Amino acid sequence: MSSIWGNSLKISVFGESHGELVGVTIDGLPCGITLDTDYIENFMARRRPGQNEYSTARNESDKPTLVCGILDGVTTGAPLTAVIYNSDKKSGDYADVKRLARPSHADYAAHIKYLGNNDIRGGGHFSGRLTASIVFAGAVAAQLLKQRGITVGAHIKSVANISDDGFSADIEAQLAKLAQKPFAVINDESAIGMQAAILSAKQQLDSVGGVVECAITGLPAGVGSPMFGGVESRIASIVFGIPAVKGIEFGAGFDITKMTGSQANDEIYAEGGKVKCHSNNNGGITGGITNGMPVIFRVAIKPTPSIARPQRTIDLKTLENGVIEIKGRHDPCIVQRAVPVVEAVAAIAVLDMLLGE
Repeated sequence: MSSIWGNSLKISVFGESHGELVGVTIDGLPCGITLDTDYIENFMARRRPGQNEYSTARNESDKPTLVCGILDGVTTGAPLTAVIYNSDKKSGDYADVKRLARPSHADYAAHIKYLGNNDIRGGGHFSGRLTASIVFAGAVAAQLLKQRGITVGAHIKSVANISDDGFSADIEAQLAKLAQKPFAVINDESAIGMQAAILSAKQQLDSVGGVVECAITGLPAGVGSPMFGGVESRIASIVFGIPAVKGIEFGAGFDITKMTGSQANDEIYAEGGKVKCHSNNNGGITGGITNGMPVIFRVAIKPTPSIARPQRTIDLKTLENGVIEIKGRHDPCIVQRAVPVVEAVAAIAVLDMLLGE
């Protein structure tokens, strides 16, 4: 399994959803960095399960234990490893999955690739549980970025067919407010409809998906490389490491195809010795390189595939058709808990690029 990402900053994610623990090793961190453990724990708490009726009932503290790479709260320059113990496991809920593949899960594909040896309990290494490890790494990266004046933040852009407002010109103020909200939306009224849609799906033994929009501010112009080292390429490659992600778009995204060139082009001007753009349809990136505008991208999150409704499937052992009713505790909507995960991978990607400049 390929669970290592990065060039100058490498993360290696390990563990299983219902194993003893999940964790991450971060290689390439500079030495002498004082880690703010309160900041890290608060960052991780935003992803933690079991906090409200819109998420899974699984209850994990998600408090990281630092194993190595730190001394007296300061990074040593050696690989930093953190583990997060799994304390609320109910592996018996997955007895049927040994035989019946869950639709839209990795069960069938993994069964073929790993000859039936993959851990099926809660999805094993394929589970969203491993994003707790990624969020730890992202919290560390975000801390280092803040020291450089770079902020990463995100919000729930949509759930089902209910949309939130987009980022305004005052992104920094919006990001500061979003970081304090348990349900991260810009317009609080949009949260009412989103939450109602989630609860409605839950009551119908179903689920809904949505979109997370992320902004990166403070990035100077000139970061990234053309072709395969572009900022879009690097961010997209780690974003697709998040389970349930099915798409990503930057700036105006696919809507840019509906514009003319004169509408889509981000005209340039100088103000106070700084170069800016009158619009940001390219999402702060041209030619794979940052242009000084905020980097904006959106991530599509599919509906949670684990639903309690009867679904058609196959028996992995006999290849006969069958029906599965998935047991266990699952999010009726992944989107709200995906917000800090998207922020985390963005922070990791940006720090990796900066360390390699």
